[in-house]
Amino acid sequence: MHPSPAFRPKEDDLAALLVREIGFAALFATTPDGPRVAHAPVVLSNDATTLQFHLARGNALTKHLDGTLVLAVVQGPDAYVSPGWYAAADQVPTWNYIAVEMEGAARRLDDAELVAQLDTLSAQHEARIAPAAPWTRDKMDPAIFGRMTGAIIGFEMRIVAWRPTIKLSQNKPAEERERVAAGLDATGHGALAQLMRHLGGDRKPA
Repeated sequence: MHPSPAFRPKEDDLAALLVREIGFAALFATTPDGPRVAHAPVVLSNDATTLQFHLARGNALTKHLDGTLVLAVVQGPDAYVSPGWYAAADQVPTWNYIAVEMEGAARRLDDAELVAQLDTLSAQHEARIAPAAPWTRDKMDPAIFGRMTGAIIGFEMRIVAWRPTIKLSQNKPAEERERVAAGLDATGHGALAQLMRHLGGDRKPA
């Protein structure tokens, strides 16, 4: 899908909010072995300038990442949009979706930075499952934790470019957007329908 200016978020902090809320990314890089992709949980810094993640040592991408340009893609809900949902004629099928691209060079983290990343990652997600007592690494045998962290490598990507696409029928009139949202609700895509109602607007394509 073409990332039209009509589908760029109005709010400057929306892309960062989505990255934090979704918390999982596809990480792409070109390597001597060809293009590679890995999938990993991510931690965005408070000032949204860096993105941290970790991969298994055996991952095909791991050995090439230090100093390499990386493209990270965080994807939100997506769904097919039927032209039959519009009142207006001469419509075509399309797709509504959320995708946030971030680009930057990666550097390998040292052991202390990796542990700090794991602590931050678990704390962020454990906070979402309250009132259960949050899990922390203090519950683990330190030797076992050390062996497990030895099997992964942490990285930090300094973000030099953001390319968010929030395609929620913003190029359609309000009544048509609501018809699409109702269609999405009826086909089991309630999360995307809710985002359309909360984030959609009356902007036209530039």
